[in-house]
Amino acid sequence: MMHTLFADSFATLGRLDNVTLVMVFHPQYLESFLKTQHYLLQMDGPLPLHYRHYIGIMAAARHQCSYLVNLHVNDFLHVGGDPKWLNGLENAPQKLQNLGELNKMLAHRPWLITKEHIEQLLKTEENSWSLAELIHAVVLLTHYHSLASFTFGCGISPEIDCEGGHTFRPPSVSNYCICDITNGYHGVDENHASPAGSIPTTESVCEVEALMEKMKQLQECRDEEEASQEEMATRFEREKRESMFVCSSEDEESAPARDVSRHFEDTSYGYKDFSRHGMHVPTFRVQDYSWEDHGYSLVNRLYPDVGQLLDEKFHIAYNLTYNTMAMHKDVDTSMLRRAIWNYIHCMFGIRYDDYDYGEINQLLDRSFKVYIKTVVCTPEKTTKRMYDSFWRQFEHSEKVHVNLLLVEARMQAELLYALRAITRYMT
Repeated sequence: MMHTLFADSFATLGRLDNVTLVMVFHPQYLESFLKTQHYLLQMDGPLPLHYRHYIGIMAAARHQCSYLVNLHVNDFLHVGGDPKWLNGLENAPQKLQNLGELNKMLAHRPWLITKEHIEQLLKTEENSWSLAELIHAVVLLTHYHSLASFTFGCGISPEIDCEGGHTFRPPSVSNYCICDITNGYHGVDENHASPAGSIPTTESVCEVEALMEKMKQLQECRDEEEASQEEMATRFEREKRESMFVCSSEDEESAPARDVSRHFEDTSYGYKDFSRHGMHVPTFRVQDYSWEDHGYSLVNRLYPDVGQLLDEKFHIAYNLTYNTMAMHKDVDTSMLRRAIWNYIHCMFGIRYDDYDYGEINQLLDRSFKVYIKTVVCTPEKTTKRMYDSFWRQFEHSEKVHVNLLLVEARMQAELLYALRAITRYMT
């Protein structure tokens, strides 16, 4: 299956990029991802090809992801895009410039999107977007925001033939994992602190055992008693409030490089916790507007087949399991996967009425929460130290699996806010 995926990817892209080389840890997901991305970029759709790649550039640039920006600059030129547009967003058509506001809100504060923002795009006379075009643009924006998270979360560097690309010494390739190779870690010796290759320490083994024990205890508590709706709501608000204070000691503001920032406006606009400074945003209840009951059908109606492709990708990421945890086999990881997914949605204010948010603090320790929040909200600030500091005894493939959950949960959260605003505009 891996060989077939590589062959198909090479035939489509003319190269095997490092995103593919890392995602192939999970072939079932990679197949769905490549199929979706190919449809968005190359198949029949509302937007012309050069617009699609330019929107990809705009989205990746919001997170200073020069790796993705450069890939799509090449693709943009290849499909006949005007090189002048690459001198800055102000040189692109007004129609694309108008998308800048939605781009920045989706990337950093999607809870602020209203039907008025949608109306501005759809009713701007000669530069207006059609509903179908806007759906295509929104899916592309959310796809590349979340792919920037994956790129930084897994430490993916440019390919050897790209600017800033790295090489490695061919001997002893077996000593590397794909993450090391794509990160350009030269001459990794056996004492290198690589999680997957390190000798198990008593402390890290204990971490795994403790996590499995907590999962067992939580399952027993579930079976014995169920919290009231009022208590569940209180636990959600507490977790949402606490997520504001999860930040890294390395969390510093940095100005984006000029070659990336020219592709978007308002470079100072970034992620802000929605409950700080007395700002209150109502909780987004999935019971009122969900992907399954509302978003899926809206996308499929205006951009046929894409709703189905996205739905398949969401389900694969959410349900993917090999029933392993580090060195343990035959483990039911559904509780842990749901905690990760729901914690990400909680950071965006999205609540599931049937979930006990008290489980999150039991299952996700602080270093893991720091990593999750950084990769999802400010991926450009992710460091190797953060990657190494959580789940120290888990395989690289398991950490890549975590990143797939982060990618899809983030994309779905952004889509929910945008699609709800579009639905409200339509009704």
